[in-house]
Amino acid sequence: MKILVAKDAGYCFGVRDAVNLAQKSGEEYESVFMLGDIVHNEDVVSDLNNSGSVVVNNLDEIPEDKPVLFRAHGTDPKIWKDAQKKKLNIIDATCPLVTEIHKEIKILESEGRRTIIIGDHNHDEVEGIAAQVSKPIVISSVKEARALGRMKRAGVVSQSTQMIENVQEILNVLAEKVFDLRFINTICFPTRRNHEQIKELAEICDLMIIIGSFTSANSKRLTQLSLARNKNSHQVLNVNDLEESWFKNIKSVGISAGASTPDNIINQVIEKIKIISKNDYKEEIYEQQSV
Repeated sequence: MKILVAKDAGYCFGVRDAVNLAQKSGEEYESVFMLGDIVHNEDVVSDLNNSGSVVVNNLDEIPEDKPVLFRAHGTDPKIWKDAQKKKLNIIDATCPLVTEIHKEIKILESEGRRTIIIGDHNHDEVEGIAAQVSKPIVISSVKEARALGRMKRAGVVSQSTQMIENVQEILNVLAEKVFDLRFINTICFPTRRNHEQIKELAEICDLMIIIGSFTSANSKRLTQLSLARNKNSHQVLNVNDLEESWFKNIKSVGISAGASTPDNIINQVIEKIKIISKNDYKEEIYEQQSV
């Protein structure tokens, strides 16, 4: 059985840097506190907790002399100010691409535009983007876009892990409602590459395995993209979710993983698939073929 692994599966650079910073901080200090999970992956959070990272719900739970780590998804400016008032040692693990979205939406607002964010309601990253401006509109679907009234000027950004198809469909609706519409494409490059690779893999493989937490929006989107092209697609959190029956009479399996899935979990899944399929061949890395 051939095993094809998407080249951009797993950690993006922003998540990798954030996790590495959390691990380093846990080693440097007795403990480091995080407002919520640093990434949406239970195994990663558990490992960090064992190395001294403590998840809290608000700043009041953090002693004044302890460090607070602001995670990859971005943080409300008010929380930044409150942490500075408490004189906490702030460790910033915000993804640089998320920081760029914060800058872009503030520019759109400064131009006198109503700000619109295409993204998932209540998602950490979307809430962080929304907190940068006054009264933004969050839209997750075409249905929500159609419910909007007409506007003279609006500016649009998107959550970094959105599917381009969803963004394009929403923009088509907004173009009919907004006289002066400006869109900044803030879908990050690692997301775009991973999406394109999984689309192609789903077309050429008998079976698709997507590795990622079911709390991870980008992992669920990968599964959605795969299922649209290959009904024989399964999302797993880790190696324990694999079922041998999936691999019966399978000649090729494609593997991808969400941006919060670490390399060790991906490798464990690959090795288990080799055992299930009695496969001694080395997996192949699949790069995007389309232009």
